[in-house]
Amino acid sequence: QVQLVESGGGLVQPGGSLRLSCAASGFSFSTSAMSWYRQAPGKERELVAGIIRAGGNPNYADSVKGRFTISRDDGKNMVYLQMNSLKPEDTAVYYCHAEIGVFRRSIWGQGTQVTVSS
Repeated sequence: QVQLVESGGGLVQPGGSLRLSCAASGFSFSTSAMSWYRQAPGKERELVAGIIRAGGNPNYADSVKGRFTISRDDGKNMVYLQMNSLKPEDTAVYYCHAEIGVFRRSIWGQGTQVTVSS
């Protein structure tokens, strides 16, 4: 069963940090591009960060560059998003995403809520 399960969301004060985790199962993780998206209320879902392969160069949305870090552990089938210096505008539901197989089938997790507020 192909599955992505996020964890680590919550309420944090501005300037704080959170680490999101995504556990993948049911597909060849090491050959799949992994990314994090987010969707704030009333806004479209947007790409936050992506990493194609372990050791590859990640890409980031301009709004999170220098604050967020995406990483993956192919031995554990996990992808992470370390979020530092959080701002209220980072408040959103964060989704783990994978592109799997030769046809780059799109897989989504259920999402985890991140709220940045004092």
